[in-house]
Amino acid sequence: MANFLTSSIGKKFIQSITGAFLVVFLLLHGTINFFSVLDTFSGKFGAVAVDDTLFSAGDGLFKLGCDFMSTGFISIMVPILALGFAIHIIFGIWLETENYIKRGGVKRYAVASKAKNDSWSAKNMAILGILILGFLGFHLTHFWAKMQLPEMFGIGNYEDNPYTLLMVTFSKWWIVALYIVWFVALFLHLEHGFWSMFQTIGWNNKKWLKRLKVIGIIVAAAIVFLFVATAINAYIQANYIQLL
Repeated sequence: MANFLTSSIGKKFIQSITGAFLVVFLLLHGTINFFSVLDTFSGKFGAVAVDDTLFSAGDGLFKLGCDFMSTGFISIMVPILALGFAIHIIFGIWLETENYIKRGGVKRYAVASKAKNDSWSAKNMAILGILILGFLGFHLTHFWAKMQLPEMFGIGNYEDNPYTLLMVTFSKWWIVALYIVWFVALFLHLEHGFWSMFQTIGWNNKKWLKRLKVIGIIVAAAIVFLFVATAINAYIQANYIQLL
């Protein structure tokens, strides 16, 4: 088992499994965030019941989704998600370092490599990962630190209205722009990581590889669309609609 974990195939396998786990989480998280856009069209944006119980009838879809993220099952999953994310980062750095050394380090330009045929995102997964990680810390201070952190650990002031957090966070255009840069980096990372994940577990014949690359683009685009639509809608709500 130890030999498998330290082998190139083993590290890539673990990277793929943790990556798949994170893709599922992003789809769930993005969908719940997108509920705020649906609430805009149903007229329930900002609808939060006066009581503190979960899943109140007067809540909008987004608030109900946030209530789901506050349930015991999800609370248990948070440390598991954090562990999976940490493992994904550690093994990603490990693999990138090994690949860097194998390509000749700073002299890699003199080494023949198939990497010249790879996409830009494939050759810059480490840079994209660092960019995503940096913005993740920025993101956590806006939402997790004001909802899950006070609720789970009693640290800080708890904000029960997720619509308020959305509008406060995305009320400034430059913050929306920074988030969109983050989402673009996320798209490039996911687009390559998705099909690479399946290639690692053996789905690497030419026919399936082409299909997986297309599916990867669709999945990555869907995730990014959910987040971008949420950010832009919150900006419009904060600066125009809620002021009327």
